[in-house]
Amino acid sequence: MTEATGETSAAPEHRYTAELAGRIEQRWQDYWADHGTYHAPNPVGPLAEEDVLVPSDKLFVQDMFPYPSGAGLHVGHPLGFISTDVYARYHRMIGRNVLHTMGFDAFGLPAEQYAIRTGRHPAETTEENVQNYLRQLRRLGLGHDDRRRIRTSDPEYYRWTQWIFLQIFNSYYDEKLGKARPIIELETEYAQDKRRTPDGRNWCELTRAEQREIIDGHRLVYISEAPVNWCPGLGTVLSNEEVTSEGRSERGNFPVFRRNLRQWKMRITAYADRLVDDLDLLDWPDKVKAMQRNWIGRSHGARVTFKAGESEIEVFTTRPDTLFGATYVVLAPENPLVDTLTAATWPEGVDARWTGDAATPAEAVAAYRKAAARKSELDRQESKEKTGVFTGSYAVNPVNGKEIPVFVADYVLMGYGTGAIMAVPGQDGRDWEFAEKFGLEIIRTVQPSKDFDGNAYTGDGPAINSGFLDGMAIDEAKKTIIGWLEEHGSGRGTIQYKLRDWLFSRQRYWGEPFPVVYDEDGQVHALPDSMLPVVLPEIDDYTPITFEPDNADSEPSPPLARATEWVEVELDLGDGLKTYRRDTNTMPNWAGSCWYQLRYIDPTNTEVFVAPENEEYWSGPRPAEHGVDDPGGTDLYVGGVEHAVLHLLYSRFWQKVLFDLGHLSAKEPYRRLFNQGYVQAYAYKDARDVFVPAEEVVEKDGKFFYDGQEVFQQYGKMGKTERNVVTPDEMCESYGADTFRFYEMSMGPLDVSRPWATKDVVGSQRFLQRLWRLVVDENTGELRVSNVDASEADRKLLHKTIAGVREDYAELRFNTAGAKLIELNNHLTKTYGSADAVPRELAEPLVLMLAPLAPHIAEELWQRLGHADSLVQGPFPVVDEKYLVEDTVEYPIQVNGKVRSRVVVPADAGKDAVEAAALAEEKVAALLNGGAPRKVIVVPGRLVNIVL
Repeated sequence: MTEATGETSAAPEHRYTAELAGRIEQRWQDYWADHGTYHAPNPVGPLAEEDVLVPSDKLFVQDMFPYPSGAGLHVGHPLGFISTDVYARYHRMIGRNVLHTMGFDAFGLPAEQYAIRTGRHPAETTEENVQNYLRQLRRLGLGHDDRRRIRTSDPEYYRWTQWIFLQIFNSYYDEKLGKARPIIELETEYAQDKRRTPDGRNWCELTRAEQREIIDGHRLVYISEAPVNWCPGLGTVLSNEEVTSEGRSERGNFPVFRRNLRQWKMRITAYADRLVDDLDLLDWPDKVKAMQRNWIGRSHGARVTFKAGESEIEVFTTRPDTLFGATYVVLAPENPLVDTLTAATWPEGVDARWTGDAATPAEAVAAYRKAAARKSELDRQESKEKTGVFTGSYAVNPVNGKEIPVFVADYVLMGYGTGAIMAVPGQDGRDWEFAEKFGLEIIRTVQPSKDFDGNAYTGDGPAINSGFLDGMAIDEAKKTIIGWLEEHGSGRGTIQYKLRDWLFSRQRYWGEPFPVVYDEDGQVHALPDSMLPVVLPEIDDYTPITFEPDNADSEPSPPLARATEWVEVELDLGDGLKTYRRDTNTMPNWAGSCWYQLRYIDPTNTEVFVAPENEEYWSGPRPAEHGVDDPGGTDLYVGGVEHAVLHLLYSRFWQKVLFDLGHLSAKEPYRRLFNQGYVQAYAYKDARDVFVPAEEVVEKDGKFFYDGQEVFQQYGKMGKTERNVVTPDEMCESYGADTFRFYEMSMGPLDVSRPWATKDVVGSQRFLQRLWRLVVDENTGELRVSNVDASEADRKLLHKTIAGVREDYAELRFNTAGAKLIELNNHLTKTYGSADAVPRELAEPLVLMLAPLAPHIAEELWQRLGHADSLVQGPFPVVDEKYLVEDTVEYPIQVNGKVRSRVVVPADAGKDAVEAAALAEEKVAALLNGGAPRKVIVVPGRLVNIVL
């Protein structure tokens, strides 16, 4: 007997074993590949079918595509892939034209780090890893259109990534129209004096350099000297989203420091309002929408000016009504005003708590800034002990003329608002903590509720201690103070965002080169389309130039700088042959994944990145009858929630720019999003706190042992480090791909994480074995199916199952679909297991319903049932409504509000008949004791309520 499957060596010749399943699966995978079974035709272009009109009913299903890492897949990875395959298969079977494929996010840090570890070129290791993934995915029987596969590292793919970059670079955001427009139209407006220059001069009066500076200041892609996240241990800068709350890199866990560097940025902030507002159009999980709204951080308030000597400090506040309670000002450590306002000496009598034990303000501020640079923005925002230092300067509160101290503190961020806040400790918890620690004045400006006994009060109430605002409600006070500030030139009402422009440069090798060059004056020149792609050069030493992880003062030096022959290039850009310098940074790995859904639509088109007819067919807005506000996009996108403010936000930005420029009909990339849960697993550590192989651990008397020694169980992620990885290859070898697929889908609701348990896989295998035995004789291999009519009871159960399974497949409830199939199969096995044959009218629908979950065995049984064609295109069983009609209905009977009994009546019984049956019921009659009830209420189909 084998431990994995419980099968004996004397198993019948035609039993559905892992070995037989493997042969069946290989045969059908070959058949699908040879026949192009999953090819979805396009309306136009190379993937269109000659003389064939594409069906109007289409479905575009997409997975978040994987990084092709060297480790390959473990059983957690295919959870989403199998689920989209089940969903796509069901919709093919009901007649829809389904686009489902998969590509590879092959550029970026993960692939590069793997190549560095193995000492081999990333192109070589990436290709090997892709082929391994394809082998694993094929074995799972995924129904992908292999003609549409892409990988982001393919020059024919990133040619279009570079082209899109240039489309964004050559655009600006027209705030009046609320959309992107070509930059040439902006230049035309300036040239025709339809738009005034910043200093009022005519456009023709400016030098070409001055004109260029103005135009470049409007571009949606620009170069900026700005604070960035510098990671010496990785040798590159990172976006805010790639830094953990502990101030370390998401990849590698290295320290990250804030540095001013010259980098490419994308003006995603121009789209902040549209990115927030259009979330209402999307069928996305509320959690993801909330994460994007919070990340963008749109808030209404006012900008207030505090005079500080010859300088002015502008702050943004959402609570200008609390201005009378502002008792100090705080600057972010990175704020340039810190240098201006740091005094030469401490004022006389300064509180010792404010100085940081430094001899001068300059010493105190320098030490504090250095410490703050070691923290991430998320870490600085957490509710930890407040720290800060006094600059030695004071500012004036504009509403009351009071001088208040100016501090530097890391709980204020340069990336939000103006990098300065007015601190109102009476109404803000962080300010209260800071004020208490440093002995600063606390003034309440809102009357707390009677039952409030805390510190900072953030609730509603009338204004107090606020001069002309006293007694006003918060909203009225806000409007009044904003009017006062604008009248006195001390501020203005405004909207602010947390969202910062997208840092788009990486000091890495394995990424898309920028399609620009620099002239001898350092001016950027976009390359013409004819020079694309700018191919990544092959270099011998592609490792990043890294530094000691704590070396915050190190300088980035990209690996591409070593490719000197590639960097220095002679080009004719329209004014003769000149020498230019290429950019040695590369794009982030997010670039290729921003638009891959569009290339899936038209992957072999060499003329455009996607033909308009194909894009509109697969992802255009639905017709008016489906809702005029349909944003378009893929019909279903399945992936992890971890990309909520990374890939998903960036993709939406690129889509909107391309939509504005007229390249797309859909203004959103993903119409519907579904976040799958995760497959987790138990891991085991020994007394040394070292992981041991999970598969070799033995449980005994509630304890766990490895090699005779007790070990300790913990639950969490599956991974190589935890030594608890189970691969789909192992599962397919031991049980077959269909068993593995069915088990993964039956483990629980798709959006819920679940524990992996290899021992439970055998339950799914036994179900498929029982179903096989129902149709095929294990000893002879002959068909066990007859053409006799099924009973009415069997037909009722069958059509009830069809109705439930169709609904479950459509709503991604694959676990309950599987449970319904098991229930039907168990009933048929019990009824016909010992008989000569099962009725064909029961066996065939069961096989067809199984096909999305277990396609190989379903194909095999369908063929053995006498069908020459594959079942991939259907038919899927259709419900006969007459078998869903119940003959009887059971009514609970409530007596004085409590259920006392139940009564079964014909389904078509009227109210009078139901009432009579309820009153005649034995327990109810006893309660009535010959009397009449005061009231009887019959709720048709639901209950009878009797009041005595």
